[in-house]
Amino acid sequence: MTALGLHPVLPLLLLGFVSSVACDAFAFTEEPSDRAGRADGYCSRILRAQGSRKESNNEFVLRVEGDPENYQPGSTYRVTLAVSSPSYFRGFTLIALKEGTEGEKEEDYAGQFQIIDEEETQFMTNCPPAVTESTPRRRTNIQVFWTAPPKSLFGYATDRPLLECCACGTAKYRVTFYGNWSEKIHPKDYPRRANHWSAIIGASHSKNYVVWEYGGLASEGVKQVAELGSPVKMEEEIRQKGDEVLTVIKMKAQWPAWQPLNVRAAPSAEFSVDRTRHLMSFLTMLGPSPDWNVGLSAEDLCTKECGWVQRVVQDMIPWDAGTDSGVSYESPNKPTVPQDKIRPLTSLDHPQSPFYDPEGGAITLVARVIIERIARKGEQCNIVPDNVDDIVADIAQEEKDEDDTPETCIYSNWSPWSACSSATCEKGKRMRQRMLKAQLDLSVPCPHTQDFEPCMGPGCSDEDSSTCMMSEWITWSPCSMSCGMGTRSRERYVKQFPDDGSVCTLPTEETENCAVNEECSPSSCLVTEWGEWDLCSATCGLGMKRRERLVKTPPADGSICGAEVLEVEKCMMPECHTIPCMLTLWSDWSDCSVTCGKGLRTRQRTLKSPVELGECSEELEQVEKCMLPECPVHCVMSEWTEWSECNKSCGKGHTIRTRMVVMEPQFGGDSCAETIQRKKCKIRKCSRGQGISDEKKWRRDQREKRRSKQGNAEGTTDHPGCKMKPWSSWTECTKMCGGGIQERLMTVKQRFRTAQLSSCKDRKEIRACNVHPC
Repeated sequence: MTALGLHPVLPLLLLGFVSSVACDAFAFTEEPSDRAGRADGYCSRILRAQGSRKESNNEFVLRVEGDPENYQPGSTYRVTLAVSSPSYFRGFTLIALKEGTEGEKEEDYAGQFQIIDEEETQFMTNCPPAVTESTPRRRTNIQVFWTAPPKSLFGYATDRPLLECCACGTAKYRVTFYGNWSEKIHPKDYPRRANHWSAIIGASHSKNYVVWEYGGLASEGVKQVAELGSPVKMEEEIRQKGDEVLTVIKMKAQWPAWQPLNVRAAPSAEFSVDRTRHLMSFLTMLGPSPDWNVGLSAEDLCTKECGWVQRVVQDMIPWDAGTDSGVSYESPNKPTVPQDKIRPLTSLDHPQSPFYDPEGGAITLVARVIIERIARKGEQCNIVPDNVDDIVADIAQEEKDEDDTPETCIYSNWSPWSACSSATCEKGKRMRQRMLKAQLDLSVPCPHTQDFEPCMGPGCSDEDSSTCMMSEWITWSPCSMSCGMGTRSRERYVKQFPDDGSVCTLPTEETENCAVNEECSPSSCLVTEWGEWDLCSATCGLGMKRRERLVKTPPADGSICGAEVLEVEKCMMPECHTIPCMLTLWSDWSDCSVTCGKGLRTRQRTLKSPVELGECSEELEQVEKCMLPECPVHCVMSEWTEWSECNKSCGKGHTIRTRMVVMEPQFGGDSCAETIQRKKCKIRKCSRGQGISDEKKWRRDQREKRRSKQGNAEGTTDHPGCKMKPWSSWTECTKMCGGGIQERLMTVKQRFRTAQLSSCKDRKEIRACNVHPC
């Protein structure tokens, strides 16, 4: 047996058992698969069997890449089990246990193994936490990945027991969420269009209530946050816990996910804790994603010294809620059945994962949360003396725990805090302002546009003056001399004063020497002063601007003037509007555009927020196809033929004409009319005995005419001035039933010089076919 100890917060042992030539079998046998469900007991039997072996072999080495003394929670390491040649081993078992445990319970195992080569290694059938050989053959080394267990600093539960809180009174905290998920830091498959953090939901609560925890199953509320970004169900679950919850924590969604702090303030909220409800948990969805989140679970704000924690700073990696099996940001919905346990994402989860790293490195942090104590109330029983921050916080006016600003009120960002009204180390006030841009619903009042908070005058804080927030330096002024040595200066301003209200001591102006044609030689030139800056190229956000100057006196020696005559620099306009579009609900679908057959229908919605707040790219109209019962098809008939000649040469007879059905009626269309008509005819009276002979003669003449007509049609027909080829064969009917068309062609074979173009051209005939109904 080879063991390796790593000690981060909890002691940990990586155990490796090998079987070599001298001992080529384990001291246990694998049980049948129908007992595989009792993995914990079977794993403990492996450990007991190996622990009973007396021999040891120092030739085997179990090594963690980098030889770390401490593991980083949630990080992934390469673990190697090796032996020096000529020794070898056939089989092995790797198990990671918390030190002092026997492997009899699931919580005894630490971290998670991942297979690198399936031909070499596999998870043991009856002991899933363990890795063993795939085939029993000679080998000198194997490698697997091992992901260290997370701890509460990363927003996951730990095995440390929650102590009873002995603090007195209550404490008030402000939690601020800083998203660090951006295309620059996480470039792989970054969703440019819809990246955001969902609305944050959480609570301060007792140890009897678990909002979420690593290794647990997500509740329906957690699932809806993880998959949809909706906090509604989660808030309902929290409020149902009654006295187990002290404060419901809510923060607005952040679109887009990453924004510089000088453009928009980070989301924050305030909450309270007391002796029984001293834990804080929250979560927010990283969107779009299958079911990925960040958050804290049961963060204890009570200290062992019976006081309240002053400040907590936690960096975060994402975790998987175990409800959807997608592997990338925009994977299609793929519910996980049965539901998996909540677990941290790793860099080896799937090659298509945006966090994938074939080397198994740690995932780059996606967020940071800062929890700061801002006030304490009631009698405090801890022995830690108050500092200036405590004094300021304790005199703060009580504010609501939730941001109750209606969504129908659109504000600008808060301005920076003003300097403290007190000029000495005494209590004072400072102010910030914001502007009401739009009130979308006049029936809903909008809160105040000014905000005040207590502060201490300068001289009370030991903070460094670097806590001032300064603007960028403004461009250097022109050199004071047009030729030779001179000076130039530039300025900047204070964007935000120190939190303690002290005066900012950082310089706002600096000066340096400058030289323009130091020797003032014949190649020197004189230029005018710089002109005014052009307008910024952008109407909001970052843009560019330029200014020019002219050459007043060119160099005396005729050379080109070397002075700069064009300057370009960045400019920052007011922030680009990023408030999501506020839209009405979709209207009902319109009636179909047709009364029968295929058509279109539409529905609309309208923009509720004013146009001046920014362009909305969401679609306002949708169109889809609709299908009504088929339209009726009426019968279509050809034109009547000419009346035939009378069937008698004398006496009473009749003549007929016909027409064909081109299209049979369908779907209730009008039926077809008659296809044959006849009428009486009488040429002359017949003399006795003449009627029969005349009739035979008439019939013979008719046959002769038909033969002659058919011969002219089928044979070569000569038009005036040209000779024609015979008619081609009829084409196949375009339809098998219901009325189709056939064509045949007669083309010009020879055109004489005397022929006119209009009288000598190709001919085409069309006839109906297959007119019987389908």
